[in-house]
Amino acid sequence: MLTVIGIVLFALVIMLSIALHEVGHLVPAKRFGVKVTEYMIGFGPMVWSRRRGETDYGVKAIPLGGYIRMIGMLPPPKDAPPGTARAATTGRMALLVEEARRQSLEEVAPGDENRVFYKLPVRKRIVIMLGGPLMNLLLAFVLFAGVLVGIGLPEPTLQVTAVTACTPTSANPSADATEAGGCPAGSQPSPASAAGIQPGDTIVSIDGREFTSWDEMTAWVRAAGAVPVTIVLDRGGSQVTTETTLATAERPVTDETGRPTGETESVSYLGVRPEIAYVSQPWSAVPQQMWDLTTASVKALVSLPVRLYELLTDTLIGGGERQIDGPVSVVGVSRLGGEIAALDEPIEAKAATFLGLAASLNLFLFLFNLLPVLPLDGGHVAGALWEGTRRRLAKWRGKPDPGPVDLARLMPVAYGVAAVLIGMSLIVIWADLVKPITLG
Repeated sequence: MLTVIGIVLFALVIMLSIALHEVGHLVPAKRFGVKVTEYMIGFGPMVWSRRRGETDYGVKAIPLGGYIRMIGMLPPPKDAPPGTARAATTGRMALLVEEARRQSLEEVAPGDENRVFYKLPVRKRIVIMLGGPLMNLLLAFVLFAGVLVGIGLPEPTLQVTAVTACTPTSANPSADATEAGGCPAGSQPSPASAAGIQPGDTIVSIDGREFTSWDEMTAWVRAAGAVPVTIVLDRGGSQVTTETTLATAERPVTDETGRPTGETESVSYLGVRPEIAYVSQPWSAVPQQMWDLTTASVKALVSLPVRLYELLTDTLIGGGERQIDGPVSVVGVSRLGGEIAALDEPIEAKAATFLGLAASLNLFLFLFNLLPVLPLDGGHVAGALWEGTRRRLAKWRGKPDPGPVDLARLMPVAYGVAAVLIGMSLIVIWADLVKPITLG
């Protein structure tokens, strides 16, 4: 049941992200006087719609995006007679361009000639097209702030949550106690177990040295050697003093990200595990976290074609394992949301992971929509910037205004990009159905 609830909740988060993205386009478009005829969440068959004023608001069956329809997105060609969209052209691509112009012109009713998108100043068109991605960026900031400032990051404390029964060895790295209660052959009771340390105890000092953090205490213990130590504990508000001798154990070596390198090292060992507490971070941590994930997302975007090829050939065709850092569709990310909800973890941990995943999704949507290709928002921004640059250059050179950039000529490219995006989505959705990425 928790899995189903998590899937539904994350699907709603995706729908909210799409809806707010389109609101980011809708509000400035209406503010600047552009006639908006449709505001839709999803594609395909209509599920629900309602007309308010001159705009139809609705939800469609396929939740893979959304759109608003503004009249006059494409300008007529320079040599076209007033009220027409077609010049004397031949050829398949030319006909495709002129058909797009014709459809754009048909949306302009009498009296709406000055409410078309292409007649807006360049700066206003950029504001409209950037409104959607910036809304995703704002939502990502709010969600990251909820995780970092509201919930906090997990940090180990000096309170003991578990005591390891036995000292690990290279032959028995976990060194769990046997069913009879003793330690495996070659292993001895851990120093913490021998000292009578209990879950819930808080380490006050070791050999008179007080520590401010778990990491500081751990670093001291690992470097101390196999020496006798006196440990002062806080147990239920009372101080308890105990003595033990640190052991020597083979422990895995980790890299700077905390991942095991496969090597081991011999260090001194106590045998306690920390209680994890969520510590609220300052607001200044939010931009840093977003910057770190932005650089990682940019790298993911650059490598996306390669990752898709590997997903298709190595996993779907070759039968190999799914790469955990590969692309994931809305189906896969919703499934992960369900797994997060079903985790046997504290509510703070599940909420932080869930909101962090939603924040990362919105940050990726922000970056993806900035790609300077049609039909993405970045393509329209690039066209507007080129138009502004061209007009400024013409003014400096004393030449006539060259007029709006004819984005209609790029419609074949836009259709091709849209087809590629649909194909990519189908590949990843299929992979998420037959070989999903799981938290395990």
